[in-house]
Amino acid sequence: MKVVAFNGSPRRDGNTSILIRNVLEAIEGQGVETETVQVGGKPIRGCIACYKCFENKDRHCVVGKDMLNDCIDRMLAADGIILGSPTYFACMSPEIKALIDRAGMVSIANGMMLRRKVGAAVVAVRRAGAVHTFDSINHFFTISEMIIPGSRYWNMGFGREKGEVTDDAEGLEIMKTLGENMAWLLKKIVG
Repeated sequence: MKVVAFNGSPRRDGNTSILIRNVLEAIEGQGVETETVQVGGKPIRGCIACYKCFENKDRHCVVGKDMLNDCIDRMLAADGIILGSPTYFACMSPEIKALIDRAGMVSIANGMMLRRKVGAAVVAVRRAGAVHTFDSINHFFTISEMIIPGSRYWNMGFGREKGEVTDDAEGLEIMKTLGENMAWLLKKIVG
């Protein structure tokens, strides 16, 4: 079993990364392999609505000059997917949005190829707007027919400056519980 996490924050070691790491530590503690992919701050463009993925049906986007197809390959190789994002103007980072739009379109074009994988959103926020970010990422999972594990509360941690989420004890506990629940669910589904 494997879980791949995509960090959508351009701050490689910032609050989003810290929250993702807390989830992954709990997952690893249950014997599940994990991997983190940095997408924030990297060039990844949005969908151009060319619909070539519906023609080609090769599980890839025809726009191959960025990291999207590598991300899709990692999603396909994993049993669980975590999308982590900071909250920018009450929404996700542009890199996570581009990943969702293009990977989602390729999935639909290829017979819902992400169906029944486990998906979890992880959101870092300074103050407000995180619920919209959380919901938007979860919309990708539901549209893709994925299964979403829960935690004690919404999967978010509060902090602005790098590392401030470590002061959010409740947020860190939510991430730990999310990781434990995700690992449990994966063991039930994948075996």
